[in-house]
Amino acid sequence: MDRDAAAKRIAELTEMLNEHNYNYYVSDNPKISDAEYDGLMQELIKLEEAYPDVALPDSPARRVGGEPAAGFEAVSHLVPMLSLSNAFGEQDLRDFDRRVRGGLDGHTVEYVVELKIDGLAVSLLYENGIFVRGATRGDGETGEDITHNLKTINSIPLRLRRPLPQMEVRGEAYMPKKDFSRINREREESGLPTFANPRNAAAGSLRQLDPRVTASRALDAFLYGIGRVSGMTVTGHREGLQALQELGFKVNPNIRAFEDIEQVIEYCREWAEKRHDLPYEIDGMVVKVNDLALQTELGATSKSPRWAIAYKFPAEEAETVVRDIYVRVGRTGVLTPTANLEPVRVAGSTVSSATLHNIDIIREKDIRIGDHVVIHKAGDVIPEVVRVVKDKRTGSEVEFLMPGECPVCRTGVQRADGEVAVRCPNEICPGREREGLIHFVSRDAMDIEGLGPAVIDQLVGAGLIRDAADLYYLKAEDLLGLERMGKKSVDNLLNAIEKSKHKDLAQLIFALGIRHVGARTGKILAAHFGSMARLQEAEVEQLTTVREIGPKMAESIAAYFREPVNLELLDRLKTAGVNFTRGVEQAGERPFDGKTFVLTGALEKYTRKEAQNIIENLGGKVSSSVSKKTDYVLAGTEAGSKMDKATALGVTVISEDDFEGMISF
Repeated sequence: MDRDAAAKRIAELTEMLNEHNYNYYVSDNPKISDAEYDGLMQELIKLEEAYPDVALPDSPARRVGGEPAAGFEAVSHLVPMLSLSNAFGEQDLRDFDRRVRGGLDGHTVEYVVELKIDGLAVSLLYENGIFVRGATRGDGETGEDITHNLKTINSIPLRLRRPLPQMEVRGEAYMPKKDFSRINREREESGLPTFANPRNAAAGSLRQLDPRVTASRALDAFLYGIGRVSGMTVTGHREGLQALQELGFKVNPNIRAFEDIEQVIEYCREWAEKRHDLPYEIDGMVVKVNDLALQTELGATSKSPRWAIAYKFPAEEAETVVRDIYVRVGRTGVLTPTANLEPVRVAGSTVSSATLHNIDIIREKDIRIGDHVVIHKAGDVIPEVVRVVKDKRTGSEVEFLMPGECPVCRTGVQRADGEVAVRCPNEICPGREREGLIHFVSRDAMDIEGLGPAVIDQLVGAGLIRDAADLYYLKAEDLLGLERMGKKSVDNLLNAIEKSKHKDLAQLIFALGIRHVGARTGKILAAHFGSMARLQEAEVEQLTTVREIGPKMAESIAAYFREPVNLELLDRLKTAGVNFTRGVEQAGERPFDGKTFVLTGALEKYTRKEAQNIIENLGGKVSSSVSKKTDYVLAGTEAGSKMDKATALGVTVISEDDFEGMISF
């Protein structure tokens, strides 16, 4: 492909992918499968690598970010980002309404009420429809330039759906609750400090100097206002939100308008009860005068606009007693102290335990067995001890000491320099093995339905399994004698285990529980290496050339494949028929259904067998000869007569790079 053809195709792919991003992340209405999307993305990445000078500024291939920045530059907002004054009770809202109406001499007022997303306020600047700069709020006048990090958020458009000369918009970047829980679990297992709540996690993610770290955090954003715009006129705040949606921004759908402050208060009460059902955290509601002319008439103080107020929900905390502190052993050997609490109702559920993270936090908060403590749910998700009620101490409280040996296998524990985590180093510790099994069968890993912790405990207790490979050698007669295991339950379980053999390589890599390797890293490794065999052979130096794989992660991966016990596990998994190559059926997608391939020449990235397995797992078949019924000829180096015949018959000839683009998930 020459430069002009590449430029044309790059423009086509950029427009297509940006439209698909909008459909998926903003409209929640995807038009193509993940496999098709990733195939188009891989094509764009390869073209931009070959012709970087014709890449477009709104290229979605640039969302992952480039090299780490040296620091953040200060930038000035076109319009100041003022903070909102707070209302801490319903009477504060009535007082706000009285001040607004008094300032407008009895003019009819309509209020727009929105959810107050608990994240990091950001400002986005577009010029000629292209996203050119993103910044934090900072002091309201000046913020930090975090453009490259904001580009990693897929719901933020890189190009507006209608070009405008200039537009500055405001929004809230946030971390969904499920991703907050996932990241904290991964950090805890890695011995890293956990985030206190999703807001802190989002803020910390957006202030990473390396945008590749931000990209791994799965952030999202809602836009809630226009700072300045040219080329478009709006007269009301609600009209402005509608305009933002039409331009391609993600706007929260839970927006209502009321003329009566009592209706506003009732809507706030409603969300105070329902907020726990949301997939993201909110800490209140925002009330704004709708009419922009009236906003201007009301004006602002030096700190806050007079036409808006933030109603803050009361903090949901509860007091209880620490009955005991026990230690849980994680799959990577990390010992996590956990408080056994007197059951107490908080944030919509009953809590009877709370993680204490590590011994340093216990000492910092001075938490003792028998203490009265105040707890809340971090991000309305994870129960956490906030503080000790020390004036209720009786003197009978007992200080907690971290055990010197693993509570499960009695191996002496270790704590590496510079780490907060205390670990059991025993690779075959039953506690680690149990957690490893729970991880292996979990939804993002091998997703074996019906294999929850209770069933795993039952299988382990009966001596039927010790590691993940044992699952694939279970027989019906082994299970039928177990409690609550009738024929139907056994058949369902064995079918689920059999089905898991065909999961994608990325899921298997994640399922292995390699330290520092999450679900996203599993996909990256699977995409780069294509097979477990190639990944096993990779040295640290080779691993560090893979995007988003740093030295620490590379050493962890290489170390995993040096351990004899892990190699034995892999051998047994492979013998059992578990898929070890990339591109098997995922989420019901078989893009090669009905397609016939012919392989010719010397392949560099795959063995013939690996390529054949991938094609067959995706629904295709491999033939030894080319005919009019052949759909693709995969040609390596020194391809001979088969490629000539394909050319003569008009059959599509693809390279290994083309093939990788087709199988990307």
